[in-house]
Amino acid sequence: MKTYMANSNLQKQWYVVDAEGKTFGRLASQVAAVLIGKHKPEYTPNVDTGDYVIVINTDKLVLTGKKLDKKFYYRHTGYPGGLKATKYRDLMATKSDFAFYRAVERMLPKNTIGKQMIKKLHVYAGSEHKHQAQCPKALEF
Repeated sequence: MKTYMANSNLQKQWYVVDAEGKTFGRLASQVAAVLIGKHKPEYTPNVDTGDYVIVINTDKLVLTGKKLDKKFYYRHTGYPGGLKATKYRDLMATKSDFAFYRAVERMLPKNTIGKQMIKKLHVYAGSEHKHQAQCPKALEF
């Protein structure tokens, strides 16, 4: 019996996900699985078989527990003593699309295929997006 190996010229679908009222981490892991392509029967680890995903309403995501006050987003300026910390309450109020993008990005493989996968993710804080021409299908989790 032969083993099926997918090639890179598979048909890719466009999906739109409404994040209103969904849990932050659970939605991020489910979106990462769609970007990787694990929802398809022809999934192959060394080929980008995932689909395009548009996530809207990230400003209405829910963080459970006390994560809004106890969880921090860290960045470093590159200078000595340049570590900057931002509470997730402030980050979700100002740049919720960035926070969700980074969460999904860190769940993808850390190689060239992962860089291809993250380019298929489009995140918007509001309910409007500019990908109507691709006719995205609604994706429910």
